[in-house]
Amino acid sequence: MIDHTGVMVSGMERSKAFYEAALGAIGYELIAEYPAAVTGHTAVAGFGEGGKPDFWISEGTPNHPPLHVAFRVPTRTAVDAFHRAALAAGGRDNGAPGLRAHYHPDYYGAFVLDPDGHNVEAVCHTAAPAATNG
Repeated sequence: MIDHTGVMVSGMERSKAFYEAALGAIGYELIAEYPAAVTGHTAVAGFGEGGKPDFWISEGTPNHPPLHVAFRVPTRTAVDAFHRAALAAGGRDNGAPGLRAHYHPDYYGAFVLDPDGHNVEAVCHTAAPAATNG
């Protein structure tokens, strides 16, 4: 089981603002920040839920090639909200919200490139709610 992961970013403030907006749409928040003086290497910022950061950005030379990180969300509506928020925060579209049935019939995801080109995804694995005749 993965406890935490992260990516290297070229501009901490720019990337922190992007991730605060994009991940805020799916319930993540900025939980911790440490300057290079504390880490002994680089400034870092951790995002997560419930007080536990599990996704970190570190200032430095961005990973090359860029990385792909996917965040599991409980609803397709959350995928849509992530995509809107990420684009509004300066992300570049890399796959609009929709089904990716080649993965499995209920794979609903959206992909956005962060300011350094990392492919950030929100994905829901549950079926769409049944329509009601009401």
